[in-house]
Amino acid sequence: MAAAAEGAAPRLDLKQLLTTWWPCVVGLAALAVPTINTLAGQAWNRESGAHGPIVLVTGLWLLSRQLTAARAIAKPGALWLSALVLFVGLATYVFGRVFDFISLETLGLFGVGLAMLHSVFGVVALLKNWFPLFYLGFAIPPPAWLIDRITAPLKQFVSEVAMRSLYGVGYPVSREGVTIYVSKYQLLMEDACSGMNSLVGLTAISLLYIYLLRGASVRYSLLMTAFVIPIAILGNILRVMILILLTYYFGDEVAQGFLHYTAGFLLFAIDLMLVFAVDSLLVRIVPRKWRPV
Repeated sequence: MAAAAEGAAPRLDLKQLLTTWWPCVVGLAALAVPTINTLAGQAWNRESGAHGPIVLVTGLWLLSRQLTAARAIAKPGALWLSALVLFVGLATYVFGRVFDFISLETLGLFGVGLAMLHSVFGVVALLKNWFPLFYLGFAIPPPAWLIDRITAPLKQFVSEVAMRSLYGVGYPVSREGVTIYVSKYQLLMEDACSGMNSLVGLTAISLLYIYLLRGASVRYSLLMTAFVIPIAILGNILRVMILILLTYYFGDEVAQGFLHYTAGFLLFAIDLMLVFAVDSLLVRIVPRKWRPV
């Protein structure tokens, strides 16, 4: 028994860890609190960032669960690498905080946390538990200009399909530039197609669902992610059609009020159900080597 105990990998004592590292935990909290406050007032108030709080809470829960289970293989990482990641993270955080770039500020905070985890658990443990870290990356709000550039062609396609579909069944709908005309009303395409901004959130929640239900299969996750974009496009086409119909029958104030956001939440829920349905189908028909373990 003694020999077995000597040969076993040392287990990480979480109580000792908190006792030793409490100054670093306090320091990380001091950085995180103002950043979370800024996120709550900016990115999380927009449809493109509404998934942020969900990703943060579920990601931290998943990370704590995974790393607690990985205590047996924990081995402190190289000091120089932890220091390098910490320096880059702090520099990015300070730059983003000073110049009000919330994306860089959040990225820097992520880097600081990663440096702390590396110094305690090491590279091997972090690589074996890569998904929670990857998933938490979705809590970093991408720059608005990047989201606009990525979704702009999709928004054009969505509005065109929605407009032509309703026009084909007799509704007085037309489009000119970024404006959709329905009867005597005008609907800005940017407002109607804002659901495309939730593409990142839909991807994040879908990947979490796949991971919890199917495990950390990279191939299967990539395959499912490939279906998220067409699902999001289909859901947003339905959303735009609903908004056009609401505008036609009830006027612009009703369509742009409470029902505008209700339609968004409803279609997001429908998108998730479509993801679940595709997953249930794929797990039966994809080749065995692509199936999750």
